[in-house]
Amino acid sequence: MITRIIIMDFGSQVTELIARRIRKSGVYCEIFPFNINLKVIKNFGASGVILSGGPYSVYDKNAPRVPNSVFDMKVPILGICYGAQLLCHQLGGIVAQSKEQEFGRAEITIKNSCLLFDKLLPLGTIQTVWMSHKDRITSVPPGFKAVATTPSSPFASFANDQRRIYGLLFHPEVAHTPCGSQLLHNFTYKVVGGRANWNMTNYKDQVIAKIRKQVGNDKVICGLSGGVDSLVAALLIHKAIDNQLTCIFVDNGLMRSGEAEEFNRLFRKQYNIPLITLNASDEFLNELEGIDNPEVKRKIIGKLFIKIFDSEAKKIGGAKFLAQGTLYTDVIESVSNINGPLVSIKSHHNVGGLPNVMKMELVEPLRKLFKDEVRALGRELGIPDNLINRHPFPGPGLAIRLIGTITKEKLSILISADSIYLDEIRKAGLYDEIWQAFVVLLPMRTVGVMGDSRTYDYACVLRAVTASDGMTADYYQFSHDFLGRTATRIVNEVRGINRVTYDITSKPPSTIEWE
Repeated sequence: MITRIIIMDFGSQVTELIARRIRKSGVYCEIFPFNINLKVIKNFGASGVILSGGPYSVYDKNAPRVPNSVFDMKVPILGICYGAQLLCHQLGGIVAQSKEQEFGRAEITIKNSCLLFDKLLPLGTIQTVWMSHKDRITSVPPGFKAVATTPSSPFASFANDQRRIYGLLFHPEVAHTPCGSQLLHNFTYKVVGGRANWNMTNYKDQVIAKIRKQVGNDKVICGLSGGVDSLVAALLIHKAIDNQLTCIFVDNGLMRSGEAEEFNRLFRKQYNIPLITLNASDEFLNELEGIDNPEVKRKIIGKLFIKIFDSEAKKIGGAKFLAQGTLYTDVIESVSNINGPLVSIKSHHNVGGLPNVMKMELVEPLRKLFKDEVRALGRELGIPDNLINRHPFPGPGLAIRLIGTITKEKLSILISADSIYLDEIRKAGLYDEIWQAFVVLLPMRTVGVMGDSRTYDYACVLRAVTASDGMTADYYQFSHDFLGRTATRIVNEVRGINRVTYDITSKPPSTIEWE
């Protein structure tokens, strides 16, 4: 029997991380909005239910609720943050606004045992977790017990082993909760009794069948960006429909040094898939002239890509579908209502940046996957490591790493600085340790001294992060020798920069990209 977990989304920005961790453990799960038709849930055949966090308070007038029929399903339930508060509130406990809010790292103390914590956190253990809530559970429902506490939360975790219902005020899905993955594993395997029966081999077969069903005998064009995501999407689609696919690579003038040439060489050498290469640098730069708003930049870039794809689709005899390597990180940061009341962070050119009206339908086989899952899928497809392990590169390219208006002069400065930075990272043998590394050119100029002369040139920022999924990230801790050496090279070799800084903020509160 296939183990299936339903995640009911109440609007948390990190709901997909719950799914990612469960799928990584080998169990299939899907995310549904909290107000999904209950027939869908029943037809899904859930072995367990997880209630996500969200931006509400349970005592708000229009706060979303868990349908009572979910409790009637008699399957294990795990509530996280708002989901835990909902469980408490709807089953007879009390939730109230707290004078002491808990945001960020906190320490829980284990007071009682339960199946969820079995062989993980013994009694008396103090464990660091990640909190993000302003309300406090003051009383749990009848039959429940406190499992973990903090100085300001007497019920940081509560449980009823007999009913197999559990609540966690903290977030086990984020990397900042070290025991989080194991807690979710305990829920899936010890509480639910799940079996490991989902993997990338199965997903590959399923998505290929889905593509064939969606596309039929029609033609597809796939926009290649030079990154891993669009490449994996293209290979999946090619396996599904073979010569019905044509790939298009557009050099928009916003790429890193030598990127277009290198990708074209590697792709043509490795794969026998029709590829059209276009240089549209002038068109993109002309449209972006004078634009400093990053959201407007993304919209312009998305619109231009679609215009070019539409034109090329006609030349190959008409294509009904446009394929993209859209990931869930793109979706969750772009769209304000995916599976619930999410808050938009920024538009991605291939999601929120698309025009409202399009001639072609989208094929997005990676839309529910994270970057690490895409890489695993790429390996399953036989993509070599030199392509799979490339750092993520945004679709809008350097347009969102050049703060303010874009000119050819500033682009040249940024490309040169970025090339030096990545060269130093590779020389130091650090490339594969880092999730993403790049330079940001600031719109401000600063005073400097070179030789005996005053300079008034641009400042730049080096950014490098470690991450497993791109939803959370921390800055990479370079040595001071590395930073000093890199800064010296950039200032000496790039005319137009006289100051180099390093960004040491994590995500959250920052995003990885600056715009």
